[in-house]
Amino acid sequence: MTYIAVTALSHVGLVREHNEDSLVIGPWTLCGTVTQNPQTLVFPFGRPLVVAVADGLGGQPAGEVASELVVRQLSSLGPSLDCAEAVGDALDLCNDAVYAATDGRPDLTAMGTTVAGTLVLAESLLAFNVGDSKVFHAGRDGLRQVSVDDSPPPAPGHRTTSAVTQVLGGSRGRTAITPHIGTFTPAEGDRYLVCSDGLTDPVPDEAIEELLRLHDDGRAAFELWKAAIDAGGPDNITLALVRIGS
Repeated sequence: MTYIAVTALSHVGLVREHNEDSLVIGPWTLCGTVTQNPQTLVFPFGRPLVVAVADGLGGQPAGEVASELVVRQLSSLGPSLDCAEAVGDALDLCNDAVYAATDGRPDLTAMGTTVAGTLVLAESLLAFNVGDSKVFHAGRDGLRQVSVDDSPPPAPGHRTTSAVTQVLGGSRGRTAITPHIGTFTPAEGDRYLVCSDGLTDPVPDEAIEELLRLHDDGRAAFELWKAAIDAGGPDNITLALVRIGS
């Protein structure tokens, strides 16, 4: 294993007026941008690399501000992260940053965001999340979600729910978080999909698995976006495919 390739895109969808999703890939951040054309970045394997999506809360003010704060913080902290405890501490700092930004700013009160991502290290890969943005492992055995949704079970007859039980920020007074962090062993050829619910709400896991099976990263990212658009594009769509290669 000698490199990590990350293919990503972010798009407003067909319903929202603007994009409240933000994305971090190592030192690179993408905030509020709208593009359907996947971009690929390649990094040497062995150095800490954070890839994460933050999805600003709709229905509350300034979701795009909260999500941008989080990805910029993760980009700054990423090179120093080396274990699950460090990731948890970094997410606590992100939570603090969202609340601190609301001081003296009534227009930002109760802004919040979800976050989900991976930290690739030389000997391990950590998947983390707060909220309902997701991380999947796509390997020889198919697609498996490795993040843990902070959301109640959907109502009978529904596949998804729009409720979320834990986010960064999102309330008037500071609320502590309990991040979900899992540790995995990276293997050559592994792919991890990090995405906002603008992909997973309209597109079933089975369809995501099939598109990842059929296409290489660039085409897969585009086809995943297109599947969400064809399903109505009800929310912002942001995704990153992380591949371990040699």
